[in-house]
Amino acid sequence: MPGEPRMSAIPLSALRGAGLGLRRALLPDLIEQVPEGIGFFEVAPENWMGLGGRQARQLRQLTEEHAFACHGLSLSLGGPRPLDVNLLEGIRDFMDMHGIALYTEHLSWCGDENGHLYDLLPLPFTDEAVRHVAARIRRAQEILGRRIGVENTSSYLIPPGAQMDEAAFVSAVVREADCLLHLDVNNVHVNSVNHGFDALACLKALPLDRVAYVHVAGHYVEPDGLLVDTHGTDVTDPVWSLLQATYERCGPVPTCLERDVNIPPLSELMPEVAHIAQLQAQVPTCRRSRREAA
Repeated sequence: MPGEPRMSAIPLSALRGAGLGLRRALLPDLIEQVPEGIGFFEVAPENWMGLGGRQARQLRQLTEEHAFACHGLSLSLGGPRPLDVNLLEGIRDFMDMHGIALYTEHLSWCGDENGHLYDLLPLPFTDEAVRHVAARIRRAQEILGRRIGVENTSSYLIPPGAQMDEAAFVSAVVREADCLLHLDVNNVHVNSVNHGFDALACLKALPLDRVAYVHVAGHYVEPDGLLVDTHGTDVTDPVWSLLQATYERCGPVPTCLERDVNIPPLSELMPEVAHIAQLQAQVPTCRRSRREAA
């Protein structure tokens, strides 16, 4: 029907198991040989669209042989500026070119009429914000021709005037936009410490029936105890526990290990990728069967 997203011909089920964020520093090793434990890769399309030369050829080689997901950085879904249609059309063409089904973005904003901010800023937990961002998500889905996933983000303050908590806000947006949830379990933990709520209770209150994709990452602890979502350290035990709790409720959802700074050699990242796969393998058969049939 007109106005409805055209679903991609490439099924989301192509994403399976444990994945790794593709970073240029890892390309030489990955082109030589992709370790068997990596089920898929994730790219930020803004960093690869329009790229030429050797790295473009290397990306093409990887996308022809392995499943990929796209995770956006700069769409500013909750921002005041009109949606960047040119960016969305470029992302759509990039995904079609490389056979990528899933696109996700942050439930945040990162720019206004005066320019782009290189940070992910929190949205107010209000009914008005729900309507605003949900309408923009629906429009993005129309342009992309795909149902997208929105990621719960880390934050270091809660804007004043909140009418609901974070889990209720995320749930309301996902339902009104009729989109998917990209669950970042590290962000749940980071926010629970920074804002003083129970991480597991928040996880249970999220719309877990909409979870299509999961992120796991490490964070930095400031001297005063503030947690900063750096993606620059190993995953911590509380985050692994939340990931296990997610699988117990959602099944073995495709899960990507993020590492954006302090990137070690590929061989040092693989134990964490393997641990994701190990937790997925522990999911009971009945839960796994329901997930794979969905």
